[in-house]
Amino acid sequence: MNPLIWSLLITTLATSTIITMSSNLWLLAWLGLELNTLSILPILIKPHHPRATEATIKYFLIQAAAATLILCTSTMNAWQTGQWSVMSPLSPGSTAMLTVAIMLKLGLAPAHLWYPEVMQGLTMTTALMMATWQKIAPLTLLYFIHNHLNTNALMTIGLTSALVGGLAGLNQTQTRKLMAFSSISHMGWMMAALAVSPSLTTLTMITYITMTTSMFLALSTTMAKTIKDLGTTWPQSPTLLTTTALSLMSLGGLPPLTGFMPKLLIIKELTTTPLPLYSTLLLMSSLPSLYFYIRLAYVTTLTTPPATTNIKHKWRFKTNIMPSTTVMTVATLLLLPMAMVLYNTT
Repeated sequence: MNPLIWSLLITTLATSTIITMSSNLWLLAWLGLELNTLSILPILIKPHHPRATEATIKYFLIQAAAATLILCTSTMNAWQTGQWSVMSPLSPGSTAMLTVAIMLKLGLAPAHLWYPEVMQGLTMTTALMMATWQKIAPLTLLYFIHNHLNTNALMTIGLTSALVGGLAGLNQTQTRKLMAFSSISHMGWMMAALAVSPSLTTLTMITYITMTTSMFLALSTTMAKTIKDLGTTWPQSPTLLTTTALSLMSLGGLPPLTGFMPKLLIIKELTTTPLPLYSTLLLMSSLPSLYFYIRLAYVTTLTTPPATTNIKHKWRFKTNIMPSTTVMTVATLLLLPMAMVLYNTT
């Protein structure tokens, strides 16, 4: 792609998210979401592969449907209340429709079936954008209207997404699909956090973006598209694969790594609410996710690849590790001691 066109698309993508985040009218928020969708479509379809084309069409249809639902809901609410303001009170029907639309945009269960399929059809770089940057605008809208949302519905969506993200990832062998189900599970935890503490949702989102970016950069560097690929990348870069295994442990939420921080704080908030049964179910829902993270880490570092293999010997080529990989990996592994400082500043 021409560098000028690429820079234009990236600038438009960033601008559209900022428009949604800074808007105080539903019409402007919808405009930002539409601009966001239109600017990322050429980036998704860039490989000109049938699988990328299919993923782009799926993504376009889902996002267009969700954006239409948001516009329809905001128009109905303006008729009823006479206000376009995002902060204005919402009717129960408008709240339910907005929740469904944002669920579609974020890929939350049970409206998640499009998300793993779209992720599988993208390159690692665009899959990273899909899993991180594209979550910011819809989550901002949820943050705006969280006072009007039904807390029980949010918590149910959160628990369902955490369960689906963990259980559905157990039988996957594709790394992009595994990261997609990991994203669904983390979004579930964010919904649970939003129901009890919006500031904690911000911290959880920042932590999630850091860990996911670190993992995708490692997968992109090693070109590991399946678990089998991960099993044969150890000779390519032992240091990178060791930190990748630790990043997987952090995604699973094991102490003393960064990923333990948001889960600890969310459970603390839920147990002081008090919601002991819900907290227990949410914790148990993270166990399937932890299982497939541990399986990936085991394949990555604790197994020796066979001397003769049918797949390409990637370790014959030099591994070019980007400087950003080191920064993101350090943040993924070592932020737990700063938990209370981060919690108070967000």
